[in-house]
Amino acid sequence: MHDVFLAFIPMFFAMDPVGVLPLFVSLTQGIDSQTKRKIIIQSLVTAAAVATGFIFLGRLIFKFLGITMGDFMVAGGAILFCLSMLELTRSSKSHAEKSDEVGAVPIGTPLIVGPAVLTMSLVLLSQHGIVPTLAAVFLNIALVGVLFTFADFFVGLIGPSGSRALSKVLSLLLAAIGVMMVRRGIIETITAFQT
Repeated sequence: MHDVFLAFIPMFFAMDPVGVLPLFVSLTQGIDSQTKRKIIIQSLVTAAAVATGFIFLGRLIFKFLGITMGDFMVAGGAILFCLSMLELTRSSKSHAEKSDEVGAVPIGTPLIVGPAVLTMSLVLLSQHGIVPTLAAVFLNIALVGVLFTFADFFVGLIGPSGSRALSKVLSLLLAAIGVMMVRRGIIETITAFQT
């Protein structure tokens, strides 16, 4: 249990469940509760599958394909940026059109399980072993699921108009996060070439 706790804390900060919640609200704003439940399940399953697969196979896959963590960050950031632009320019009537798409990408990955979580997984794997690392990942994903489930409560506090305004602001934040991921990916790629 001691190793699980030691692995849980850095994974919590890497996954940032509280920081992901507003972005989830933004991406699911205007979607009915039944569809939202499906999105939550899809996002959690995707996040767990990606994290587990990466823990077991990440280094081998990246090495086989010649992909670096910098490449992964640039790709994830570009996806987030494009999706945020769609959110900023999309009318509220069109939310239903994309409601079944956002669970896996971008919510499951790269929002819940992105480059930071995958990198941290490799670090924790070498420090604490596979069982504490997997436990830390699953506990944090479960925490995200609880926060997502009660997201409507937080939206209810600010009302429909406030929710729509918050959605646009958070989409802008999502774009900034995408740009940050691309920037970090480029820096990491340049650093890797220099060493």
